[in-house]
Amino acid sequence: MTTNDDFKRRARALQLYGLLAHWDEAGGQAWVGQLIEWEEAIRQQRSHERRLRAARIGRFKPLCNFDWSWPKTCDREAIESLMSLEFMQDHSNIILIGPNGVGKTMIAQNLAHQAVIRGTTALFTTASHALGELAAAESDAALRRKMKHYTHPELLIIDEVGYLRYGERHADLLFDLISQRYEKKSTIVTTNLPFVEWNQVFPNAACVVTLVDRLVHHADVIKLEGESYRLKEAKERGTKGKKKSEEPK
Repeated sequence: MTTNDDFKRRARALQLYGLLAHWDEAGGQAWVGQLIEWEEAIRQQRSHERRLRAARIGRFKPLCNFDWSWPKTCDREAIESLMSLEFMQDHSNIILIGPNGVGKTMIAQNLAHQAVIRGTTALFTTASHALGELAAAESDAALRRKMKHYTHPELLIIDEVGYLRYGERHADLLFDLISQRYEKKSTIVTTNLPFVEWNQVFPNAACVVTLVDRLVHHADVIKLEGESYRLKEAKERGTKGKKKSEEPK
């Protein structure tokens, strides 16, 4: 049973100073508890909405709708266990490796959404967007602000490492970002290339080996193999459209 002292403590946490100033008069009223519960509920809702907007997850397919039979290689048990977010308690990283269209981004988006639901902060970004923003900083102060944007969230998702090539500065910035989050916060990376081929992404960058070492330490590496599911869906839509056009009118 909630006591008057419990309501007063919750009112103080909500910073309802007007109510607290008149607590001797209002504290025992039946409507006080309802008022506090309303205020807590609306603030939790707004907090969730703010964190969801800040996460920039975008539209995604829920994991429950994923066709697990499509990838040739896919550790369903390991992927579903990630949804508990236990890896975040140890500040571990997750690396999702596989070709285009097998579900890496979708899995990462689901994990980001789950983090927001659990009340923590997340940010979803592509490698090209994050490194482009950091490299475009025109001063040390601007770079620190941009770097803080990516180091602040409890869960950071860097999508599509390996689809574009970057210069040495981009490699150094990614190394700095990973280093600042190392053993403090969790990072998820999706890539279409095995680590031995990351020198193709960052050619001539001296920090690639150290970057990979820092990233995979305390990390679960999950590999997915198979044909592109998006290509499969596109072919199915094309087949349906062709059949429809061939129907007698």
